[in-house]
Amino acid sequence: MAAPPRRRLANALVFSAASLGLAGCNTPGLSGAGASFPAAIYQRWFQDVAGQGTRVNYQSVGSGAGVRQFIAGTVDFAASDVPMKASEIEKVPRGVVQLPMTAGAIAVAYNNKGCELKLSQGQLAAIFLGTINDFKHLGCATKPIKVVFRSDGSGTTANFTAHLAAISPGWKAGPGQGKAVTWPTGVGAKGNEGVAAQLSLMDGSIGYVEMAYVKGGLQAASLSNASGATVRPSTENAAEALASIDLGTDLTGSNPNPMTGYPIVTFSWILLYKGGNGAKLPVLQKTFAYTLSDRAQAKAPALGYVSLPAPVLDQSRRALAALKS
Repeated sequence: MAAPPRRRLANALVFSAASLGLAGCNTPGLSGAGASFPAAIYQRWFQDVAGQGTRVNYQSVGSGAGVRQFIAGTVDFAASDVPMKASEIEKVPRGVVQLPMTAGAIAVAYNNKGCELKLSQGQLAAIFLGTINDFKHLGCATKPIKVVFRSDGSGTTANFTAHLAAISPGWKAGPGQGKAVTWPTGVGAKGNEGVAAQLSLMDGSIGYVEMAYVKGGLQAASLSNASGATVRPSTENAAEALASIDLGTDLTGSNPNPMTGYPIVTFSWILLYKGGNGAKLPVLQKTFAYTLSDRAQAKAPALGYVSLPAPVLDQSRRALAALKS
């Protein structure tokens, strides 16, 4: 699905009321940092709330850096494509609320004009293990494969490597899974934006990015799910897979290898403090009540994301309302 231009994303997304001619507003501003996976839709949403008089400064620095800033208390909220671990939550005396905010697919993107990739689970793992290193082994003309991976601590990486570990014993026993791993092959780039840019510059490259970043000369491979069906990444196929995931009562569930739909999908979470929000509480609740609204969620498909299911929205709205000052 076509995605909007990314020139404004870079490494920092800053949306200020003043920049939109709304200077003089007395509403406290918000600062946040974290995942680049949802950065495109956060850009749209925070522009919307800027029009309502709320300033939001969001730094697209990756899930790992966002969680570290949240634990340190240097931001009002954070964003992550992987829920915080219990050991991380213990470091936050104000308590933590993790709200699913959006969702989408992680695409295996590549730059090889005229080549249509339909990858089995074995082929996908072998590419990133470096044991398949030429497109000729994938049914295309001979061309060396150049792998591109995330160099920063990343929720996108955590979800992608969780899928590789679920489908490949060799990957599980080797690089394993996490926000950062030791890659057997390839070159690194920072953020979804950086990986997409590197892929666009390198003929014969292949990497992984949020679906909305597959644009220009990049293509996305169709992948096999746990049932053996080969599925292309789309909002519809991602929604089918996401619908099979039980988030649980704490809203943090996942499935690295779903039976139906496109197989590499993830929810993305906003991290909020359960208490100690002080004068920021009303603006936090107003901002994220908007992003959880039907109106805001309806904008997701056009940007390459998946609108949250109604039951998930209801749970997130209740958790948001329970925040304390």
